Amino acid sequence: MEIKYKRLSYDELETFISMRIHQLREEGATENIDLRPAMFSYYEKHMADNTFVSWIAMDGNKIVGTSGMSFVEKPPYFGCPSGKIGLLSSMFTDKDYRRKGIAKKLLSLVIEEARQYGCGTVQITASDMGVLLYTDYGFEKNKNFMQYRL
Repeated sequence: MEIKYKRLSYDELETFISMRIHQLREEGATENIDLRPAMFSYYEKHMADNTFVSWIAMDGNKIVGTSGMSFVEKPPYFGCPSGKIGLLSSMFTDKDYRRKGIAKKLLSLVIEEARQYGCGTVQITASDMGVLLYTDYGFEKNKNFMQYRL
């Protein structure tokens, strides 16, 4: 097994979306709509304007790991003077390839993308499986994170 890493291209987008949906199911999401059209539209738009980037892990022609980073801006604040924030998502490794360092490598690649974009911080809502990866990498928990659904 020789894992290679590359940036996601439009050629892999269908498989990437399928893996993202599989990830959401594995994390216990309730599937009550077909997300594929909205996901395809989002990734196509934001890959084109460089506000979304993904690195993927390949074993031959098979995608075995994914990552994603969306870039957003808000007014500067003391914790992030640039106001540029990386929103980490789509961190997923095929179950047969877990615990081999793939997620850590993908994480380092998308964090470097955030650094190059000028982000002052990277945020994620971590799954139970991902918490150890992120805390080992240096992420800190923010107990004040809240969300309001519209």
